[in-house]
Amino acid sequence: MIETLFKGLSTQTAKPRLLIVDDQPINIHVINEIFKQDMDVLMATNGPSAIELCKSQTPDLVLLDVMMPGMTGYDVCRALKAEASTQDIPVIFLTSLAEERDEIFGFQLGAVDFINKPISPIVVKSRVDTQLRLKLQSDQLRSIGLTDGMTGIANRRRFDETLDQQWRACERDRAALSLIILDVDFFKDYNDHCGHLMGDQCLKAIAQALAVTVRRPTDLLARFGGEEFACILPRTDGAGALNRAQQLLKVVCDLKIEHLTSRVSPVVTISAGAATLTPDRFKTVFELISLADKALYRAKEGGRNQVQVIIGPEPPET
Repeated sequence: MIETLFKGLSTQTAKPRLLIVDDQPINIHVINEIFKQDMDVLMATNGPSAIELCKSQTPDLVLLDVMMPGMTGYDVCRALKAEASTQDIPVIFLTSLAEERDEIFGFQLGAVDFINKPISPIVVKSRVDTQLRLKLQSDQLRSIGLTDGMTGIANRRRFDETLDQQWRACERDRAALSLIILDVDFFKDYNDHCGHLMGDQCLKAIAQALAVTVRRPTDLLARFGGEEFACILPRTDGAGALNRAQQLLKVVCDLKIEHLTSRVSPVVTISAGAATLTPDRFKTVFELISLADKALYRAKEGGRNQVQVIIGPEPPET
């Protein structure tokens, strides 16, 4: 069954998550009875609640009633597809509308299927299973394309996408966004002395240690390039970024990987540059990267195996 397919994905819960949206509680109850054994079922009786649940819970599929008072299902679908964090959630419309033009309009908004009311349990279960299988396949392919092949953590492409999304989210909420860029100290010397195979093993061990320390669901650790890593910390101020960077330095040092050619320590260490900005329309995401890179340069110039932090200007009062 579909639940078994989802168990292998670390980014998924043991059960797929289904959101049912209908202004009639009896309809929600009927659908819940069909899926409650195999899925984690979320429920909403209006459009705004459905959108908030999609943002906070990220369901794997939405069963969405078309005709609802106030905000229609079409309005909800349009809003979900306009938001980067929810645009990839598949939507199946539930409707008593039988006109072809209604279906065409729904597909143009981004829906993946239509199910006519009154609902047939066999039909709705078959349609939902089909769309969940397609989503699972899509998620697996996307995960491969966003993962660094050597270290197993996020690659530069995922870093760029996530930083852009978090920038816009923090700008909307007027929240601080921090970025840490980390560089393995004297890694070229390590490679020259130990060989590239040992160098690859070193980077893998560092990536795994860093990943254990980056625990919040909203944070992201990525391979930035070569022997550089980056950590995105949404809604984190300068003090929080400094604290996290210090933790990252410690976990790498605690690995005690011998580095006989280092000029700063007998074991492998890293340097870190952290930067914090509160995004607004006068700034760009490239400014945050530039500040973090500048802070990293200061850490290297200051002797390496240390953290330097730069806190950018606050946005102007509105």
